[in-house]
Amino acid sequence: MDNKINKKTVKKGLLPYLFIGILILGIFYVFNVLNKDVHTLTYNEFIEKLDNAKITELTIIPRGSGYVYDIDGKLDGYKENETFEATLPLSEEVMKKIVNASDEQSFKVNVKPDPDASSLLLILINVLPILILVGGAFWFFSKQMAGNKSSLDFGKSRAKLNSDKNKVTFKDVAGLKEEKEEVKELIDFLKNPKKFQKLGARIPKGVLLMGPPGTGKTLLAKAVAGEANVPFYFISGSDFVELFVGVGASRVRDMFQQAKRNAPCLIFIDEIDAVGRQRGTGLGGGHDEREQTLNQLLTEMDGFGENEGIIIIAATNRPDVLDPALLRPGRFDRQVTVNLPDVRGREEILAVHAKNKIIADGITLKNLAKRTPGFSGADLENLLNEAALLAVRRDKNEIGMSEIDEATDRVLMGPAKVSHKYSENDRKLVAYHEAGHAVIGIKLKNASDVQKVTIIPRGSAGGYNMMVPSEEKLCSTKTDLLEEITGLLGGRTAEEITFGEITTGAHNDFEKATKIARAMVTEYGMSDLGPLQFEQQEGSVFLGRDYNKSQHFSNEVANEIDMEMRKIINECHKKATEIIKKNKDLLKLIAEALLEYETLTKEQIDYLVENGKMPEEDEQKLESLSITKLRKIAEEKGIKDFDKKSKAELLKELDETL
Repeated sequence: MDNKINKKTVKKGLLPYLFIGILILGIFYVFNVLNKDVHTLTYNEFIEKLDNAKITELTIIPRGSGYVYDIDGKLDGYKENETFEATLPLSEEVMKKIVNASDEQSFKVNVKPDPDASSLLLILINVLPILILVGGAFWFFSKQMAGNKSSLDFGKSRAKLNSDKNKVTFKDVAGLKEEKEEVKELIDFLKNPKKFQKLGARIPKGVLLMGPPGTGKTLLAKAVAGEANVPFYFISGSDFVELFVGVGASRVRDMFQQAKRNAPCLIFIDEIDAVGRQRGTGLGGGHDEREQTLNQLLTEMDGFGENEGIIIIAATNRPDVLDPALLRPGRFDRQVTVNLPDVRGREEILAVHAKNKIIADGITLKNLAKRTPGFSGADLENLLNEAALLAVRRDKNEIGMSEIDEATDRVLMGPAKVSHKYSENDRKLVAYHEAGHAVIGIKLKNASDVQKVTIIPRGSAGGYNMMVPSEEKLCSTKTDLLEEITGLLGGRTAEEITFGEITTGAHNDFEKATKIARAMVTEYGMSDLGPLQFEQQEGSVFLGRDYNKSQHFSNEVANEIDMEMRKIINECHKKATEIIKKNKDLLKLIAEALLEYETLTKEQIDYLVENGKMPEEDEQKLESLSITKLRKIAEEKGIKDFDKKSKAELLKELDETL
């Protein structure tokens, strides 16, 4: 179907160019005809020129009657665009005279067939101009009609019918076990509605899928339609909203009319918050077009008869901004929350995306799932794709652990700035800062496990710690939050103890620590102020989610909140100072290893803690050395321009040299 449409589109696109080309050729033909200077000779004048050897070129064209000949040619002294023409009677004497003159004077004689004898040429000469004019007029009027038709279709629905080529089923949806159970009865209803009608059950008219971006809401809706094998109309919420008031409502009406004609079917509205925002809110009044469109949507959903065979599935990651009328029973009366996957869900998602990828032996998807808490399905797909791209870039035949590590860092922080040069003092500050975070993570019982420490800058960070919870929890305890704050303050504490100086490198750590501390006091009731909630998010839909908060407390209580926050931060800082002072040797060991290797994995850190040195096999691997160390070795080996080369280039030349 798509190929036919494309061919028609191509043909329509070529017609105007073909018409213009023929028109240009016609103009050139007329121009050439008008530009010629033709002299007409009588029979006597022609014979005279022939006898006086004035003819240089001659063409004989017999007439259809057979009694005369048409002659044209050139005379001596004619210009390039000058010719003569004459009409001669059919006579053997004349033809003999022309032949003899041609032999004596050596001019060329051409004989052409009678043009009237060719029916095709006759048709072309007489009919083609008329066809061109009629075709051009037809094309012009058809374009005008097409323009008028598109303007009349302005209020038609933009919903598209999904083709069966890329059919999605529940096999393609991983990590959403409970969510799939919630929508399975929709499939049963679309396949066999009589089973529900028999018991008087009313299937939900609308299902709202809510959750963070990338968790698979659209994929789940496509899978429902694929499993039910019914028509699947999909549209974005922004396709309803137009400049002109009333167009969106017209499109809603047309969409439901199409759905009723094709029932049973499924309609999927993506990003419904674009059209379903709460009415009568915001600065400067409402939005007439969007509100009219929403009113029409609500009316159409109320107009559905029970078990009519049409189900609407909508998706949004902003359920807090939706109009309450959308969520009442009879409309979107079932809400399914699609959360970020847990460790088991991540393993299933990785298995789906790893089907067409060659992963090295020894790498298990279970371990990868444990290393990626907080990743959505889209993040995991992007992670494996980035790893595959890196493997191709490095001319490898399979995806190794180094590619997966680098891809994880890219997804979280962006590409590494290996070529950026830092002074030795800056590198040392960053190394001790990141080592401070690592020491706190190692020594605190409830702290997250340190998976990776690096001083390679990425994004706006000079280095970072990848810390993963030892086990995923539904709720965090007060001890967990306090130890998280302590870990965030470990970098600044290490700077103070080692250098007796503080830097700006911990500003992001302070931002996170302050948010946790304020939430503990004002939202979680984890302070001496008692189990009270002083703040709650009530941001205006149009002013932004965190623009304003409702505060139900006095100025005196506000001062106490500030004091409690300061108390939490100071106690955590004191605890971090005690841990760093007790473990100065470990801090120095990790920092020096970072200066030499730049990146340390969990296995290397564990070996360092137990044995006080790096594993011997790592000390012999060039790949594990930092670029600073590699440049020193390259300088010793006499490699030219070593300071301008990347790590990959240095490794290649050192391998060849050694």
